[in-house]
Amino acid sequence: MTRYPRNLTGYGPTPPDAAWPGGAKIAISLVLNYEEGGENCLLHGDANSEGFLSDIPGAQPWPGMRHWNMESIYDYGARAGFWRLHRLFTGRGLPVTIYGVATALARSPEQVASMKAAAWEIASHGLKWVEHRDMSEAEERAAILEAIRLHAEVTGAPPQGWYTGRCSVNTVRLAAETGQFEWISDTYDDDLPHWMEFGPRDQLILPYTLEANDMRFATAPGWVTGGDFESYLKDAFDVLYAEGQAGAPRMLSIGLHCRLIGRPGKLAGLMRFLDHAQAHEGVWFARRIDIARHWAATHPHQRRERPSQMDRSSFVAQFGSIYEHSPWVAEAAHALELGPAHDSALGLANALARAFRAAAPEQRLAVLRAHPDLAGKLAAARRLTPESTHEQASAGLDALTDAERSSFQRLNTAYVEKHGFPFIIAVRDNTRASILSAFETRIDNDSATEFATACAQVERIAELRLKDMLP
Repeated sequence: MTRYPRNLTGYGPTPPDAAWPGGAKIAISLVLNYEEGGENCLLHGDANSEGFLSDIPGAQPWPGMRHWNMESIYDYGARAGFWRLHRLFTGRGLPVTIYGVATALARSPEQVASMKAAAWEIASHGLKWVEHRDMSEAEERAAILEAIRLHAEVTGAPPQGWYTGRCSVNTVRLAAETGQFEWISDTYDDDLPHWMEFGPRDQLILPYTLEANDMRFATAPGWVTGGDFESYLKDAFDVLYAEGQAGAPRMLSIGLHCRLIGRPGKLAGLMRFLDHAQAHEGVWFARRIDIARHWAATHPHQRRERPSQMDRSSFVAQFGSIYEHSPWVAEAAHALELGPAHDSALGLANALARAFRAAAPEQRLAVLRAHPDLAGKLAAARRLTPESTHEQASAGLDALTDAERSSFQRLNTAYVEKHGFPFIIAVRDNTRASILSAFETRIDNDSATEFATACAQVERIAELRLKDMLP
């Protein structure tokens, strides 16, 4: 038995209605990453200089050396870029979420004061702007706790949101386990918030973006001019806004960096995009904390028992009767690579069908023979399983006329004599009339065709039964 932890299903074809305030068609989250003074630097106790997200083409870390040009580019973000962005957003009255590296915030008291005066949300962007991937779990846990402590010391309040960026496979879990954060954004997996479970903790996730992000001015392939960024943001906005108009509102996150978008030639594209977005009605610009609180109030998490997390005995007890009198199908399915994708009716139906299809022909034949005749003697004697009783009643097979009952009995006998197993059809997809019609048509098929048809109908019956039990 193996379990696959990644969730490749998400909300599927029917995402929830975001119900943004005021009936907004789209929620826009402007995120300003404040990393200047928290990057890799020998002055910060690091072993090398920074090599990430600057205007230096092909920059690489310099082991054991300070990189004066790199440092000055980061300095520009704090000295000039931040204030240019501060004037832009406060002048337009737009709310902002800061992803603040704790050590960077500690080195920028005037910028922190201006963030607070503007009522911007200051979320945590980690202790330092460094990679977490090589940290041990204990080291990373300690770094997260120290980031929270220092953030509260510098800003006057602990952070309510978290985004690492340069994270490890453990980061989201470790951040959630602190119980500190109303939202975490170290995923890129959706256009809507969603919940994740970590032990007893229900953690709200606000997915972030690496594509509607000015970091692509510093990566390849990426933006060259402010117009490139503007064009992409407009396209993203227009598609999501249209989806919102069609009744499926989404969230657009826009990632910004003081030393990148803060340059005047790049900023022009962002300004034109904001003109475009602000010209539309039904656009909710919001801090991430506001989005998180709205989502938590509108779509609170509901825990439920999940098939992929059940032990074998519980799984078989719950789903062993889905295939008529054949618990071995559930036993085989439990041994497959199950995960979140199998916690829905369609997902689990697929796992059970795989186990059924992989079985030997004689095993599948035994499943067919375990099914009762339609409106047969077992039904008359009230000896059907609860599932079969409900299904036959749904098509009115428990209320046949004498003539109809006689037809079913005649066809049942002839069908079994010819094919060696009962006539099987998903009665909940049919009426009495269509069942009789299919009976009279299929009885003339060859047995190989009927075997395949009956097996497919068994799978359909299982799917319908699971839909009564699971989302």
